[in-house]
Amino acid sequence: MPRIGKKKVHLISLGCDKNLVDSEKTLGLMYKAGYEYCELPQEADVIIVNTCCFIRDAKEESVQTLIEMSDLKEELGETAPLLVVMGCMAERYKEEIQETLPEVDVIVGTNSWQDIVDAVDKSLAENEYTKVREFRPISDNVFVEKPVNERFITAGGHYAYLKIAEGCGKNCTYCIIPSLKGKYRSVPMEDLLKEAVSLAEDGVKELILVAQETTLYGVDLYGRKMLPELLQKLNDIEGIKWIRILYCYPEEITDELVQAIKKLPKVCHYLDIPIQHASDHILKKMARRTTHDEIISRIAKLREEIPDIVLRTTLISGFPGESDKDHNILMNFVRDTEFDRLGDFEYSREEGTKAAGLSHQVSAKTKAARRNEIMAVQQEIAVRKAEEKIGREYLVMIEGRLTDACSDSEGTSETVNDNKAAGNIYVGRTYMDAPDVDGLIYIDTGSREFMTGDMVSARVTGADGYDLIGELI
Repeated sequence: MPRIGKKKVHLISLGCDKNLVDSEKTLGLMYKAGYEYCELPQEADVIIVNTCCFIRDAKEESVQTLIEMSDLKEELGETAPLLVVMGCMAERYKEEIQETLPEVDVIVGTNSWQDIVDAVDKSLAENEYTKVREFRPISDNVFVEKPVNERFITAGGHYAYLKIAEGCGKNCTYCIIPSLKGKYRSVPMEDLLKEAVSLAEDGVKELILVAQETTLYGVDLYGRKMLPELLQKLNDIEGIKWIRILYCYPEEITDELVQAIKKLPKVCHYLDIPIQHASDHILKKMARRTTHDEIISRIAKLREEIPDIVLRTTLISGFPGESDKDHNILMNFVRDTEFDRLGDFEYSREEGTKAAGLSHQVSAKTKAARRNEIMAVQQEIAVRKAEEKIGREYLVMIEGRLTDACSDSEGTSETVNDNKAAGNIYVGRTYMDAPDVDGLIYIDTGSREFMTGDMVSARVTGADGYDLIGELI
């Protein structure tokens, strides 16, 4: 049963950055209700797992985490915490969770996270935990307004994700999101601006705009695409230094948006454009609303108008019916386009999607081989592009000092470790790098000390794979 004293909550957020926003707002609601956050699950009165099930790997991670937390409950016995499951897996597999994981006390659907305090209180009201299920119909498609201060930032405090819309109406054949999140609906602009001002007042310097698709923002509420106007208003907020845009579908990128990115000083010359494929045959099977030539044209327009723009994309290898010809079209597209950042995922066959029922499913071996070929090509491009930056100067946002723990971690190379001995090394990001998915720059600052979130000017002195090495100017 719960421990005596102030109630403690531990939250594990899995999956995408949009999930992270829900997690941070959930913690804000719990804090307002009298809970305090704790870092260790074994010390919590309530453990919340915000799950993801977009693809197979995400599903497996969510299942494994739930099993671990269920095992922890059994180990703790009488002091076991309440176990709450929320997010996409809770919405998609609520019956299976109830049947296979009796240790789970509360299940909250994707459209009901704002009801989590009531659900937890209801379950804790009895001497023994009461099973509680909270699911608002996805068809409601209504945002419940919450005060902007109800958010517990977990990303470090100097940057934060701003979720500008929920759901999606594209209905790509491989994607389960519309059935879990509902149709596309924008957050009212006045709510976003209040939240952004609140984040800036709390020390956030970089806003990262996210949604299932950011380019359609405002169409449902205002009858037209309003992302350029939103960017203008966010650009005027004091304290915000960078605004980064993720998840722009190529067919929805307007000339007005291009000009906003080009002219607004705080908007990073960086765009995430998830194209998924370049073969018209596969794009059609995916129900994507663009073509190979249209994608090339849009990218050319962006680079013509904004020469220093950094473009990131994601691809899917091994989609049902993908032939060697389709794969070669994609390979050639990657070589010719030279994306600055690129990730490739093996197709995940998800029940409930149209693609799951398509014929000519590609074998796991072939999917992996094709993905590896794509990433090998991209690695060559990325390494060359990194080396080309030597001698250039960039504004850098400090992420922290390179500690022994960081330098010993996987992914930090011997080159960086060797340089560490030469001076006081800090880790940072340029406008070219989104948190967690892109590269870093390691800066020798000599005797100067900095705080996380500080902005410094640096000159690139070397390249190490996807990362850069620099010095203060």
